[in-house]
Amino acid sequence: MHRKDFLRNTGFAAASLALASSNKLFAASADTKVKMGIIGVGQRGLNHLDLLLRREDVELVAICDIDDRTLNSAKEIINKSGKKMPEIFTGDNLAWKKMLEKKQMDGIVIATPWEWHKEMIIGSLESGIKYVGSEVIIGISLEDHWEVVHAAEKYKAHVMMLENVCYRRDVMAVLNMVRQGLFGELIHLQGGYQHDLREVKFNNGNDVYGHGAEFGEKGYSEAHWRTEHSVHRNGDLYPTHGVGPIANYININRGNRFISLCSFSSKARGLHNHIVKQGGESHPNAKVNFKLGDVVTTSINCVNGETILLQHDTNLPRPYSLGFRVQGTEGLWMDVNKSIYIQDKSAKAHQWDEAKQWLDKYDHPLWQRWSKETAGAGHGGMDFFVIHALVESIKNKTATPLDVYDAATWSAISPLSEKSIDLGCQTVEFPDFTGGQWMYRKPVFALTDTY
Repeated sequence: MHRKDFLRNTGFAAASLALASSNKLFAASADTKVKMGIIGVGQRGLNHLDLLLRREDVELVAICDIDDRTLNSAKEIINKSGKKMPEIFTGDNLAWKKMLEKKQMDGIVIATPWEWHKEMIIGSLESGIKYVGSEVIIGISLEDHWEVVHAAEKYKAHVMMLENVCYRRDVMAVLNMVRQGLFGELIHLQGGYQHDLREVKFNNGNDVYGHGAEFGEKGYSEAHWRTEHSVHRNGDLYPTHGVGPIANYININRGNRFISLCSFSSKARGLHNHIVKQGGESHPNAKVNFKLGDVVTTSINCVNGETILLQHDTNLPRPYSLGFRVQGTEGLWMDVNKSIYIQDKSAKAHQWDEAKQWLDKYDHPLWQRWSKETAGAGHGGMDFFVIHALVESIKNKTATPLDVYDAATWSAISPLSEKSIDLGCQTVEFPDFTGGQWMYRKPVFALTDTY
């Protein structure tokens, strides 16, 4: 049996086993009340707060934030839910440590600035929490990622990066098509974060989005912290939206792995031009030199022979797109033109089919089952699934479907791309966070309609 056939067949076997046991798991844990906490209730954290409050199987016992405005918004949401007000921790940057010392929790959600993620994840594990859901990314340096992996292994705990795009409806339909062999053997994949963030990185210090050219101490919400990364760093600073789905398509860390990476960056003009347009040539921020190139392109090679192209494009005017392309020996999907072509199955040779007809036909079982529950959830409903997966994993005392090795592998693209660019766009080796276990681990993500 060829290796790729072996991996495919073992994946199908795992799916059958999971399907057989899922009803038993839910029956055994239906009355379990999961004690949860949240560190960070800014714009992202409020979405997670709302989703946790919707669940009857969750008791929210604590929240932590140091901004009165965001805490007041959180309190309003909690009051409207009719749920008991959790204990609130605030006052200084270390309030989260007091929360971990005082409260006993089954799981925690971290939705804070990137530079806090590693410390908060490890602190949560050290406090005895066995399930941590962290917003992307999980670290800044490569060493940060190793430390998170080692901590999860040491405490035999679960760290799930809450990468919601893995659950986007079209992304999951394409995953279903990949697993059913519609595209043949996968050859090349593309994705990225192509999103005009100029009005996220700058505002007037009061509005969350836009209306000014301030950042840092004078900025509010993400402009308060995120823009500093564009000043000091040059690389793919946000790779996981693109690479997460791609990794699931080609079973990264589960029979396949990334082996090398090469990045290169364009010049930086977009953020400076935005400041001048909003505040004029004399604005103090017009003198800031931004290190982040406007378009950063990263190429990754895989041990099974696939190539991946990622692009980080957040500083220039453009409509939102993650730029997915999934191409195999029998056809491809491209999300930019919303099209699919399958050899010998498309309506006409060498002509695109509208993607919708294929995506509807191969709608993933998770979306078929839970689409009603996604109503009102953020980002078109896909936010529901990351919280659902985290809570159900806690209830069932099972590993999360996206684990610490996935989190580290996807997130580490940032420091690796920075290193590659610093070395003059040299190819750098990609670390194996699984310690060789990628050869034996089996696919687990979204094999059933449970979580």
